[in-house]
Amino acid sequence: MLKRCDVLIVGCGAAGLYTALCLPENFNITVLSKNKDTLSNSSLAQGGVASVLSFENDSFDLHIEDTMIAGQHANDIDAVTVLVHEGPDQVRKIMEYGVDFDKNADGTLQKTLEGGHSRRRIVHHKDTTGAEIVDKLLKKVREKSNITLVENAPVFKLSRVKSGICAHALTDGGYDEYLASYCVLATGGIGRVYKYTTNPSVATGDGIRLAYELGARIKNLSYVQFHPTAFNSDGREQFLISEAVRGEGAYLLNCNKERFMHRYDERLELAPRDVVSKAIIIESRRTGSNNFYLDITHRDREYLLNRFPGIYEGCLKYNVDITKDLIPIFPCQHYLMGGIEVDLNSRTTVSRLYAVGECSNTGVHGKNRLASNSLLEALVFAKRCADDIERCIELGYPKVRDTYIPPVELDGAPLMKGVRTEIRGIMQRSHFVMPANDDAVRTGYKRVSELLRRLKNGRFKITTDYCEALSLATVAYIILKEVSEK
Repeated sequence: MLKRCDVLIVGCGAAGLYTALCLPENFNITVLSKNKDTLSNSSLAQGGVASVLSFENDSFDLHIEDTMIAGQHANDIDAVTVLVHEGPDQVRKIMEYGVDFDKNADGTLQKTLEGGHSRRRIVHHKDTTGAEIVDKLLKKVREKSNITLVENAPVFKLSRVKSGICAHALTDGGYDEYLASYCVLATGGIGRVYKYTTNPSVATGDGIRLAYELGARIKNLSYVQFHPTAFNSDGREQFLISEAVRGEGAYLLNCNKERFMHRYDERLELAPRDVVSKAIIIESRRTGSNNFYLDITHRDREYLLNRFPGIYEGCLKYNVDITKDLIPIFPCQHYLMGGIEVDLNSRTTVSRLYAVGECSNTGVHGKNRLASNSLLEALVFAKRCADDIERCIELGYPKVRDTYIPPVELDGAPLMKGVRTEIRGIMQRSHFVMPANDDAVRTGYKRVSELLRRLKNGRFKITTDYCEALSLATVAYIILKEVSEK
C-alpha cells in the first residue's frame, strides 16, 4: 500500500521522536519504528545528559575542552561548539515536555560526574535517563494529530524519486511504501555486529546500510566505542553498569581485587571510556585473567538504592547485591562515533535525506564519545534537522510527486543459517578495543566481503532476518575496509 507524508522519520529513539516534535504542526509526519516504539538504544541510556545549565563553576569552554580531549582532538570543532552552546535550550525544552530530572532537596537540578568530565554537569533521572526521555517524548508525540507512529515496520529499502524519497517497509502480509518529500534516518547503532554489546536486538545498522545503498557517504565507521564496565555474563546483550557508578566513587579492581588504574592514567577510574577499556585489556594480559570488578560497597546503602535502582535490580538478577558485593565487569561494544556523514544541519550527501542520532556522523565525538554527550547530540541535531526541513519547505522546494515505483519481489530462497553469528565472531576477533593484527583484519575483511556478495546476489527472501544480516555484513565490510586501509 502506498502512503504519503511530508516528512518520514525512520527510527523511534530520542533523535527521531524529537525531530518529529520540532517540526511544524502543519506538516504531515510519519514515524516508523522497526519494533516496539519503546525499544531503542535511547531507552537503555542510563547515565544522563551532559549540558552546561549553569555557569557557576562551569562554562561552555570547559565542556568543549572535555569533549575534544575525550575525542582525541579528532572532533569537528564547529560541531562541538554547536552541541555545547545549543544543548542547554534543548534540555530545558524536554523538561517542558515533562522529563523529570532528579533534584536536590532545595529544588535545584542534581548533577553527577562521569569519566572525562572536569565538572559535575550531567543531569539525570536516577539511572534510567534514556527511558524517562523516550517515555515523555512518546507521550508528546501521541498527542500530536499530525504525527502518525507506526510500530513493527522495518524499512528494507530506500528509493530516490522525484523531489523525495520512497521507503519500503515490511508488514505482516507484505510491505508498504511511504512516499515522502524528506526522509530522516534515526535508526541508532550497530551493536549487534559484535558478539557482546549493550545494544538491544534492533541495533543492526540498518539506517547506515540504507543510506550506503542510496549513495550517501559513510564516515569513520571504524570509530567504535567499547564501554569498560558492562556486566560480565554469558549473554549476547550485556547489562550496562553506568559510567555514573564510577562518577559516584566506584573503584575498578583486577582479579586480585586490587585497584590498577594508577598504572595507566592519572585520572584513575574517571578517565574516558577508551582509556579505561584499553587499561582493562592490558591489565588482563598482565594478570592472565579476564576477571574484573567494580566496587561501590563503601557508599551508603540507601544512597545506592535511590541513585541506582535500575542497576541494583539488574545486578540482583545475577545474584549480585551492589551494596555489599563486587560487580563483575568487562568491556563490550557500546556506541558508534562514526556513521552517515552529515553537515551541521543533519543533511547527508543525498538530497532530501537526513540522519540524526547514533546512525549519523556529526563529528561531535571524534574517536571516542565523552560520557552523556549522546542524548545531547540527539536533541541538538534533531532540532537543527527539523529547522532545516522547515526552511526548505517554506522556501517552496517542490514536494514529492506521484511517481511510478516498481514493485519489489519479496519471495526467494531462505537465509542460510549462521551468517550473523559468523559476522559477530569476525568482528570480535578483528576490531575489539585494542587494534587487531593485520592478518586478523585481512582475513576478516575477505570473509565479510564474500558474505556480503552472497547476500546481495543470492535472491533471498526479504524478511527482517535477511535485512538484518545484510545490514550487519554491510557495516562489518565498511569497518574492516576502513581499518585495512589505515
